[in-house]
Amino acid sequence: MTNISKSKPVSHSRTTITELMIPSYANFGGKIHGGILLSLMDKVAYACASKHAGTYVVTVSVDGVNFLQPIEVGELVSLHASVNHVGRSSLVVGIRVVSENVKTGETKHTNTSYFTMVAKDDSGKPTEVPALVLESKEDIRRCLEALKRKQLKEAYKDSFDNEISALHLEEDLHLLKQERIIIQS
Repeated sequence: MTNISKSKPVSHSRTTITELMIPSYANFGGKIHGGILLSLMDKVAYACASKHAGTYVVTVSVDGVNFLQPIEVGELVSLHASVNHVGRSSLVVGIRVVSENVKTGETKHTNTSYFTMVAKDDSGKPTEVPALVLESKEDIRRCLEALKRKQLKEAYKDSFDNEISALHLEEDLHLLKQERIIIQS
C-alpha cells in the first residue's frame, strides 16, 4: 500500500480562479475567445498541480475541451480545479468552468477539461509526486473516471497506430468517396 506520510488529500490542492471577462478577450463574434479560456484553464491546472506536487509542473496533454456554452463580456468566469488522479510523476487535473452573469445571478457550466501535468525537479527531470488521498465518493468517482479515460486513450492510440500502419492507399481510397474532398492528383 502507498505510504500515507508521502500523500496529500484532494482538498489540499483544490483551486479556484475567478476572472472578469473584459472586451479585449472577445472574438470577432463578440463572445469570449476559446484561446483565452484555454490559457486560464492551463493557469488553474498549473496552480492546482504544482500545489499538490510541491514543485514545478508542465502541461503534457489536454483532453476533452468542449465549449458547451458561450461566455459573454462582463461575466465572471470561475475555473474550479482538482487533482483527480496521480501517477508516479504525472497528475490529472479536472477543470470545471462556470460563468456568472452578475446582473441576473444566472450561472452556466461552460467547459470541462482534463489536463495531464508532469512534475519536474530542479534539473528538469520528471520527479515523483505525493500519493493522492481520496476524501469523498466524489473524489473516488473522479479518480475512477480519470483512470478509465487513461485506459481508453491508450487503447485508442494502440488501435489507431495499428490502423494507420495497415493503411493501403489504393485499397482504402474508397473511404474518401463519401467525404467532401476533391483529389487533384
